[in-house]
Amino acid sequence: MLAVARESRRGLYPRGFAGEQPYWTLVGVDGGGESGLMGEDGAIELRRGGPSIEPFVLDNGRLVTWADVNITQSLADGDLPIPSVTWEGDGWTLKTTAFAEGGRRPPSIYGRYDLTNISDRPRTLTLALAARPFQVNGPSQFLTTPGGVAPIEGMTWQTHGVLPLVGGAAVRPIVAPDRYVASTFDAGSDPQSLLASGRTSGRTVVDPTGLASGAFVYEVTLAPGETRTFGFMSPLTRSHLYAYDTQGADDPAAFFSARQAETAAQWREKLDRFDITLPPAAGPVEAVMKASLAHMLMSRQGPILQPGTRSYNRSWIRDGAMMAEGLNRLGHADLSADYLRWFAPLVFENGKVPCCADSRGADPVPENDSHGEFVFLAAEAYRYTGDRELLRSVWPQVQGAIRYMDELRGSTRTAEFEAADKRHLYGLLPPTISHEGYSDRPAYSYWDDFWGLRGYGDAVFIAETLGDAQAAARFRASEAQFKADIMASIIATARAHGIDWIAGAADRGDFDATSTTIALSPGGLVDDLPRELLTGTFDKWWENFTARQENRQGWKDYTPYELRNVGAMVRLGRRDEALRALDFYFADMRPRAWNGWAEVVGRDEREPRFIGDMPHAWISSDYIRSALDLLVYERDSDHALVLAAGVPTAWLEGEGVGVRAVRTPYGSLTYRLRRDGRGFVLTLEPGVTPPGGFVIPWPKGETPPAAVRIDGRAAAFTDGELKIPAGARRVELR
Repeated sequence: MLAVARESRRGLYPRGFAGEQPYWTLVGVDGGGESGLMGEDGAIELRRGGPSIEPFVLDNGRLVTWADVNITQSLADGDLPIPSVTWEGDGWTLKTTAFAEGGRRPPSIYGRYDLTNISDRPRTLTLALAARPFQVNGPSQFLTTPGGVAPIEGMTWQTHGVLPLVGGAAVRPIVAPDRYVASTFDAGSDPQSLLASGRTSGRTVVDPTGLASGAFVYEVTLAPGETRTFGFMSPLTRSHLYAYDTQGADDPAAFFSARQAETAAQWREKLDRFDITLPPAAGPVEAVMKASLAHMLMSRQGPILQPGTRSYNRSWIRDGAMMAEGLNRLGHADLSADYLRWFAPLVFENGKVPCCADSRGADPVPENDSHGEFVFLAAEAYRYTGDRELLRSVWPQVQGAIRYMDELRGSTRTAEFEAADKRHLYGLLPPTISHEGYSDRPAYSYWDDFWGLRGYGDAVFIAETLGDAQAAARFRASEAQFKADIMASIIATARAHGIDWIAGAADRGDFDATSTTIALSPGGLVDDLPRELLTGTFDKWWENFTARQENRQGWKDYTPYELRNVGAMVRLGRRDEALRALDFYFADMRPRAWNGWAEVVGRDEREPRFIGDMPHAWISSDYIRSALDLLVYERDSDHALVLAAGVPTAWLEGEGVGVRAVRTPYGSLTYRLRRDGRGFVLTLEPGVTPPGGFVIPWPKGETPPAAVRIDGRAAAFTDGELKIPAGARRVELR
């Protein structure tokens, strides 16, 4: 197929078959499991691995494809998972919109097409909506769900207006076509041949090659400024292939508008449980956050949190735990709890936590970050839901995970590891391939150790919450021992490898700051790590990043897991670097208007490559957590809520900055910080009571306000930060 496409006129086949990297976004329902995709050029994939509906226009007999028009993309309201692609032709536009609905109707995907005459004279055009044997998921994709072709071995145009595509999909056009055409590949199924003037088809086409195509054809005459609406609906599940609720379809524009408005309202309820106030200079921080939340919700399968729907259609506990943290902070702690309920029974009897699982069960491959991640998930679910019974129900698995980590650590706390050549490995978790970069050879990854140490700390919290003092004391002793071993190892590893930064793995002495970020969040070790090595790590990362950004260093691709570094820089007090990095990552959303990242971003936008799922829900969670850190995060040392640590004072003009109903373990946070005529004013709504109160760190290099009053009482900055007691309502900084 690739060879045929490359020998054909550009535009007759999808971009991915023409040697160009395509991009797309997800179209689905919250937790629905099945989903479609929309391509940047307007094709709509009907379900995972399924065929697509692709638009074409005949203008004065000339076939117009995606390659012949100006193309722009958009999202409804800028942040809803209702994507559109607009073609601008010669005096006309075609806007293609995709959305999916579930709830009271069978889950279905909709394609809406608004054809508009933007010229000053009547126009006669032919619109064709072609069912084609191609996925939107491009042909360079190979993991789990290979991309490219989606076989259609035949189709039958039925008298009741439904077009079943052999292979499990069916399409119901909302407007009856003026003409229906279909063809086998050998007889000419490319758009040029398929839409040849006067061509007609029988109702049934059978193609053993699996490359049949068909099209609904509409002859349209438009007055100047007139718009006509067409479209289809297609069930997302095989069990509902003939379930079509088309009430109101006699007015297609009203039909689609009503269904889209209903879908938008459902998404608004899920995405607007929080709000962020930022100036235009901040860029699309809030819009990307809400879209990222939608990506995580659409990637779920019932209670199962997973990073993708094609390449990564499974659940990894590392992805799930970090996604759950983002869901908790944005008002969806119930989903975090549901995931914990689903995953806990998969823990093995010996306490080993599986690295990943799906509906078939757990994967036995050992990955030693898993155990700490599971305990973290359990503790976070309780912190945000207060569900003590749920916490108690998973207590046996928590204890088992800690017991298993004790055994693992014991294997490296032996005389063998006291030898000079292994002393830097003493007390660490044994090597595994949990870090994706170590799939060639298991490594003593600090990623595992940082997660494990977080698990010990959270196990202490859980034991104390459940009133098990003995377990709490035992876990606390193990935590202290493990922390001492890790810190000694980090220093010894730097010495052994002659480096002045924290290694990614103790045995390799490699550099991986994106992995090291876990030590800061959620690890909470910013005050425990060797200060010079910590500073050296992120100085080195910043030099590498700016060299790439400024084209001082060649690079081919990277993974946007790097978004974690934005939050790390905020927590290190380096807000300017954090914001500069964020702007760089925003520029690599493709298409930018769709607010999402693939797992792999290439420097050459059109060079074909494997890009993983797009959007990638784990990366969406990385963005959510880092972007929220700009405005609020919990400091582990004293459990204070740090406000506006990533905000420059220039953002405080006008409405200023703030959040509404962002969740914390201590309640729902709403605040506003803005400049007024004499300085700055912070207002805090009641409802959140952090043990350490609140903290405002002032930007480095700027002099903090000299006159401060907290609820009318004098206060002052100390070491560049202002401490505000819980319960305060108004802070004036003059």
